[in-house]
Amino acid sequence: MNQNVNNSSTVDASLRVPLLAIFGGAVLWLIVGLVLAIMASLTFHMPEMFAKCPFLTYGRLLPAANDLIVYGFAIPAALGVVLWIFARLSDSELILPLVAVAAANIWHLGVFIGTVAILIGCGTGFTWLEYPRAAAILIFAAYLLIATCVVATFGARRDRSVQPAHWFLLAGLLWFAWIYSSANMFLLAWTVRGVAQSVIDWWYTNNLLFVWMGLTGLGIAFYLLPKIVGRPLQKQYFALFGFWTFILFASWCGMPQTAPIPAWLPSASTVASALLILPLICFFPPFVKTVCGANVICKGGPFCQVRFGMTVFLLSILLMIITGCPHVGRMLGLTWFGPAQVYLLIFGFFASIICGGIYELLPSVMGFELPFPQFVRWQNRFFVAGSLVLFLSLAVAGVVQGIKMHNPNIPFSDVIQATLGPLRFAVAGLLLLLLGSLMLAANFLVMTIKWHFALVKCVTTAVTAPLETEEVKS
Repeated sequence: MNQNVNNSSTVDASLRVPLLAIFGGAVLWLIVGLVLAIMASLTFHMPEMFAKCPFLTYGRLLPAANDLIVYGFAIPAALGVVLWIFARLSDSELILPLVAVAAANIWHLGVFIGTVAILIGCGTGFTWLEYPRAAAILIFAAYLLIATCVVATFGARRDRSVQPAHWFLLAGLLWFAWIYSSANMFLLAWTVRGVAQSVIDWWYTNNLLFVWMGLTGLGIAFYLLPKIVGRPLQKQYFALFGFWTFILFASWCGMPQTAPIPAWLPSASTVASALLILPLICFFPPFVKTVCGANVICKGGPFCQVRFGMTVFLLSILLMIITGCPHVGRMLGLTWFGPAQVYLLIFGFFASIICGGIYELLPSVMGFELPFPQFVRWQNRFFVAGSLVLFLSLAVAGVVQGIKMHNPNIPFSDVIQATLGPLRFAVAGLLLLLLGSLMLAANFLVMTIKWHFALVKCVTTAVTAPLETEEVKS
C-alpha cells in the first residue's frame, strides 16, 4: 500500500509544472471570456455604451468571448485533466513533461493572438472558428504536442488493461485533431466556395461542441465517478455500446432544418438526431448504477459537479433529439434556442465536469489542501445556478422569438422587444458564472503562490546548507 502511495506521489509530482502552466492560462481566459460575454450582452440593453469603440461592438465581443471560453478554457483545461488521468491510470510518470509545458505556453500564445485578431476585426467570420490562420497553427501545434505526451504516457503504462475512460479520451484526442485540421484546411488554407463553407462550419461546430465535448467529458466522468465512489464503473458494456452509437450518430447532427442546402443533409441530420436515443439509453445505466448507493455525501465537491454535469449531458442529448424534429427545428431555427443549447453543454456539462476534475487533482498534484475549501461548494452553486439561468433565459427568448417570427402579422421590431426581458436574465446567469470562476481562480492562485514560496524555501535551504566534508585523518 505504501508503494502505491509513493507511486501516486511520484506521478502527481511529474504533472505539477505542466498542469500549472495549462490551468493558469485556462482560468484567466475563462474570466476574461465571461467579462467579454457580459459586455456583449449589455449591448442589447445599452447600445450606446460601446458605440464609439469599434473594438467592443457586439460582432467582435461575442466571437472573442465564445472562443476564449472554448479554446482558452474548455479545451486546454480538459487536456490538463486528461494528462492527469492517463498518468494515474498508467501508474507512470508523465512522459515528456517539458514538452507539455512548452505546448501550454504555445497554446495560450495562440489564444492571445486569435483574440486580439478578432477584436481588431481580423477574424475569419466562421462561427466557433474565428481565429485566423496564425493563431490556428499555434493552437494545433500545441495540441499535437500535448496529445504526444498523452499517447507516450499511455504507451508506458504499467497496467496494460484498458478502462472505459481510455475509450472516450483516446477517441476525443483523435476527433479534435481530425475536425480542427479539416475545418481549417477547407475554410482557411484552401478555401472552398459557396454553400459548402456553411456546411463545413455547421459540421465542425456540431462535432466540436457536441461530439468532442461529449467524448472528453464522458471519459473524464467515467474516471472520476468510480474513483470518488470507490468501486468500478457499473454496466461497462452499456458504456461501450453507447460509445460506438454516439460516435456513429452524433457526428451527423447539426444541420439546420431552415438552411438553404441540399435537402438530404437536414434529412440525414434528422435521422441521426432520432437515433441518439440509443446512446442516451446506454449512458443512463452506467451513470445511475455507479452513483446510486454510493457512500459519498454531496457537499458541492467534485462528486456533485460530475453528477450534475452527467445529468445535463443526458438532458442535452434529449434536447438534440427534440430539436432534430423537422417541425421543431424550423420553429426554433435562427433563434436564441440554439445558443441556449450550446451554453448548457459548455457550462452545465463540460465546465462542471472539468472543474470537478481540477478540484479532485489539485490537492494531490500540489501536495497540500485547497486554501478555500468553502469556495468549492459556492463555486458549484454559482455554476449550477448560472448555467440554468442562462439556458432557461435564452431558451424562453428562443421559443418566444420562434413563435412570433412565424406570425406574419407581427413586426420584427416587436419580436426583438419581446426577447429583451429574457435576455436581461441571461446577463444575470453570466454574472453568476463569473462569480464561480473567480472562486476557482482564487483557489488556484493561492495554491500556486504557496507552491512558489515552498519552492523558493527549498532552493534557499539547499543553497545555504553547509557542505558535508570527510574528516582528514592525520
